[in-house]
Formats: sequence, C-alpha cells, structure tokens
Amino acid sequence: MLNEELIKTLAENCAPVRPLAHPARRALVWFAVSLCYVAIVVAVMGVRPDFLAKIADPQFATELAAAFLTSIVAAAGAFSAGCPARPIWERFAAGVFLLVWVGALAVGCWRDIDAFGVAGLLSHSDIYCLPTILGISIPAALLILSMVRRGAPIAPFVTIGLAALASTALAAAALRLSFRQDAAVSVCIWQFGSVVLLTGIASLFGRVLLHWTMRDALIASFQAHRR
Repeated sequence: MLNEELIKTLAENCAPVRPLAHPARRALVWFAVSLCYVAIVVAVMGVRPDFLAKIADPQFATELAAAFLTSIVAAAGAFSAGCPARPIWERFAAGVFLLVWVGALAVGCWRDIDAFGVAGLLSHSDIYCLPTILGISIPAALLILSMVRRGAPIAPFVTIGLAALASTALAAAALRLSFRQDAAVSVCIWQFGSVVLLTGIASLFGRVLLHWTMRDALIASFQAHRR
C-alpha cells in the first residue's frame, strides 16, 4: 500500500522530465570536449620531441591507449551509475582497461630490469606529477560532475570515483604526451599512483557532491501528503 501511495504522489506532483541520453553517448560527448581541452594543454606544454619514436613502441602505445580507454569507459560507467535501470557490470568495465594499463607499466618495469638490472627499478622523485595531473584534470572533472548530477545519485561514491578516474586518467595520458619521463617505476608511482590517489580521495566526497536533494523533497512531500 505504501508503494502505491508513493507512486500516486509522484505521478501527481512530479513534472515531466526529458530522459537522459545513453551513458555511452554522454561519455563520448564528454570525452570529445575534454580531448579538445587536453589537446590544447599538450600543445601549450609541448609534445615530447621523441613522440614519433615512442608511439611506435608497443609498450608505450599500449600504455597510452589503455589510459585513454580507461578514461572514456570510466566516464561511461559514471553516467551508467546514475541510471537505476543500467546493469551493474557497466560501473566496473573500466577495470579491464585499468588492468591493461597496469600490465603495460609492468612490462616497462621488466624491460628496465632487463636493460639496467635492479638499478632499472630505482626511481627518482617526480612529485610534480601529482599537482600537474590534478591541475590538468580539473576542467574535465567539473564538466563530468555537471553531467552526472543530472542523473539519479543512487551510487554517489562509485559515480564520483569513476568520474575522477575518467578525468585523471585523461590528464595522465596528456602528461605522457608531453613529459619525457620513461623510467617505468617513476611513471607507475608518480603518474599512475597520482591517478589512483586522486580517484580514491574524490570518491570519499560522493555524498557531498551528489546529494539527492530531489529525493529528500519527494520524501518530505509524501510525508506531508500522508498527514
């Protein structure tokens, strides 16, 4: 009976809304706009001088492609998490490309060991990567946040985590296109590590950034109607 009353209240008091586009389509829109921004950032910072030689390296090409694919699939997952009828697996599809990214980095570490011995694993501090990735990712993060807020915040922590992963993975790819830093452990710790850290921190603010104000208003309206 309670459900029937709630449905009746919603039908009488809620204005018609325009359905959201498919999560994949919204992700493509976000990615296209963000990619244009990233292209400008890379152009300003300058493309690494050995780019043509590096992109011919399967390990580097795989790493770069995995970062871009992680970004767009994580964005699609974030939009999917705001649609109650979408399959749960869509929220975790980005994990496949994240694992490919990790695998490419692991291959890089192995190559460094093979070429330089254990000394190839030694990493110098590239702490600048964290603020750089954060700075590059902010505009893309604000854009995807404005887009995911149009959905239903039924999984706020996952949604914000995926949105942050999408933005920071794209920023990390931009960094690889500009900065000539190829020590595998440095890339793994300071660039990939920054992506993981920023994603984890952002996800903690899921409920703050995606507070379901409409739900609270509907509950209050329903309770008032019952009285």
